Amino acid sequence: MFSSELLQEFALDPALIHLNHAAMAPWPRRTVAAVTAFASDNAANAGRGYARWLAVEHRLRAAAARLLNAPAAEDIALVGSTSSALSMVAYGLTWRAGDNVVISDEEFPSNRVVWESLDKYAVQVRRANLWRSGDPEQALLDLTDARTRVLAVSSVQFRSGLRLDLGRIGNHCRRHGVLFCVDGIQSLGAVPCDVQAEAIDFIMADGHKWLLGAEGLALFYCRAELRDQLDLKQYGWHMLHDFLNFDQTAWRPAVGAQRFEPGSPNMLGIHALDASLGLLMEAQIARIEQAILDKTDYLAEGLLASGNYEIITPRERRRRAGILTLSHRGGDNAELHRFLQANNVYCALRGGNLRLSPHFYTPLEKLDAFLQLAQTYRPGIYGQQQ
Repeated sequence: MFSSELLQEFALDPALIHLNHAAMAPWPRRTVAAVTAFASDNAANAGRGYARWLAVEHRLRAAAARLLNAPAAEDIALVGSTSSALSMVAYGLTWRAGDNVVISDEEFPSNRVVWESLDKYAVQVRRANLWRSGDPEQALLDLTDARTRVLAVSSVQFRSGLRLDLGRIGNHCRRHGVLFCVDGIQSLGAVPCDVQAEAIDFIMADGHKWLLGAEGLALFYCRAELRDQLDLKQYGWHMLHDFLNFDQTAWRPAVGAQRFEPGSPNMLGIHALDASLGLLMEAQIARIEQAILDKTDYLAEGLLASGNYEIITPRERRRRAGILTLSHRGGDNAELHRFLQANNVYCALRGGNLRLSPHFYTPLEKLDAFLQLAQTYRPGIYGQQQ
């Protein structure tokens, strides 16, 4: 499905079984080369090449807009993190006592704490149980009412791997005047996203997971019609219209999403993410999605065949992205995690269960090696040997 050149972009330690892209991804070779070239340029020329660096920044915004099917590159801000972008939304809006925000009961702290912190404004946070009714989207929508300002949810839940139908939620929110905010960190780079078709008002995602980039840089899409509704809390030279005119006195914020970037851009992270996103676009997100789903299917089927494991993540393809969460039927998942770590498996323990997250390039032989290890684990034995 993918060219050998694309698959050879990844130079992981041959002993490592990397099944943790939901936490941290390796850099492709071209990303390492881009960062190395940037560092060498900086070392030799200092800021003399800044115009070239700005061209990379502009290219990254344009690529991000294509990734999201955003109307324009000007709709994309390059910010420090998912959490920073969520705070820009939460503290940019004007709240009234009695307003409410709807979230799920599975959210990562980034998309929970920021809304809970609004209690100082007498804003209520409502948490939907995504599993109780068998219809997670409806569980969220049922909690909205005339005082709901924002429905904020992760596109894919970090513990269970449950993937939500963003279009169903977003279009309902648009019809009822509710702002739709999506933490996309567990989906961007793994599955397609269309902010227009899915009626997404805000989406944000760090680059260091499925996007294969560096920590410290996140994409933030803000629908153009809503930019003026977010009150700016941080100011600096880079968020200004005509920002390279350092002598301007009658300043105003940039018209586009760059208004959310107060200070100097993270040029190192920009060069890294530009290279990584270029690779993903070359591989094509729709093909990446199918490859990831095939790999998680393969893992699930192998684990279920043993009779020792149960799969927590829904098996329907439309209900998952890159995360496969599982539990050992008779063992201690924390002990299982320690056993796998000791055998060079990089995975995660989340919510008391084991979380696997291969990417499109993950070799089949690595999946087989994991499955063989999973069969050798015996509850209690590993713990006694330590």
